[in-house]
Amino acid sequence: MAIGFSSIIPRLQMLSTSDHASVVSMNLFVALLCACIVIGHLLEENRWVNESITALVIGVCTGVVILLASGGRSSHLLVFSEDLFFIYLLPPIIFNAGFQVKKKQFFVNFTTITLFGAVGTLISCGIISLGVTQFFKKLDIGSLDIGDYLAIGAIFAATDSVCTLQVLNQDETPLLYSLVFGEGVVNDATSVVLFNAIQSFDLNHIDPRIGLHFIGNFFYLFLTSTMLGVMTGLLSAYIIKKLYFGRHSTDREVALMMLMAYLSYMMAELFYLSGILTVFFCGIVMSHYTWHNVTECSRITTKHAFATLSFVAEIFIFVYVGMDALDIEKWRFVSGSPGTSVAVSSILLGLIMAGRAAFVFPLSFLINLVKKSPKEKINFRQQVVIWWAGLMRGAVSIALAYNQCLVC
Repeated sequence: MAIGFSSIIPRLQMLSTSDHASVVSMNLFVALLCACIVIGHLLEENRWVNESITALVIGVCTGVVILLASGGRSSHLLVFSEDLFFIYLLPPIIFNAGFQVKKKQFFVNFTTITLFGAVGTLISCGIISLGVTQFFKKLDIGSLDIGDYLAIGAIFAATDSVCTLQVLNQDETPLLYSLVFGEGVVNDATSVVLFNAIQSFDLNHIDPRIGLHFIGNFFYLFLTSTMLGVMTGLLSAYIIKKLYFGRHSTDREVALMMLMAYLSYMMAELFYLSGILTVFFCGIVMSHYTWHNVTECSRITTKHAFATLSFVAEIFIFVYVGMDALDIEKWRFVSGSPGTSVAVSSILLGLIMAGRAAFVFPLSFLINLVKKSPKEKINFRQQVVIWWAGLMRGAVSIALAYNQCLVC
């Protein structure tokens, strides 16, 4: 018995030490978030700096301090996992975007959004895949087959909807905001379907049925994800309207809206649908139906609660990205073959820019031929902004790359 206790005590001490370290890390990270909010508020009038840039700079500075304090071993306070992002941080950001989006502007431009998000993604993927096939063979970076090249195209064709929210303001530029963010949402679904199709099909025996199968998968994913979000939003409106939650407790109304929104996202992930599409359309439906069935107090509370959760999640992500820029493991990997790493990065960046340009400007030209009102047409400056805003890569690209690594 004494031997048993003597072996357990050191384990408990190690566990206690680990828990204490986690608590210290969380305290420091929360303090950083507070600092980002305060400094971002002080720099609010500065036209060259916004809260995302402030968070990035603070993250980089903190990473430098941690790197020096740890003797070059680490630049992070927390270990950032794929689950942390997709389960806890992404849903409130996308839901709030759907909840706050100007619905009229979004649906008026829905055809344009779908063209950019679906057709544009396919064009971009094709150009990136073709480019890496030609250039990577000359660099001799390893044995890659056609599936790997197509997977690279699908991974880097995925834009980042989250960063778009920090680039544009829907009150100042409603057309640009609806086009860029809407494209990002549809682009995510297209990229996921395209990547899954590449993984599941036998690419050594390509035939027309593969193309038809892909189109069918895309429409299935898009329609079912959208309908799940719409049905969840309508169900929340019906429950709140019929049961009169507000007469007894405002907290119950707000809690039900939050949980139903989160449930729609998790159900989409459970059935291998696009959680981004689902929670986005759930936000649109809730803002149009559910929000008008709650009490006035609940309307004010939900509007600010959703915006607050989204804001904190965005700041969290940018702070961590700033720290991750100094990740010592990534720099060690690059230092092993700096010339090849720079060449691969430059080629991918050039192909991403070419892929964006290949569909943004031609499709904008075709869309302008159909639009009658000058206000609805996309001028050249707006086309450049759409092209530039879509160059960012984020969560979906990382997740697809992670899945490709697991397959390899």
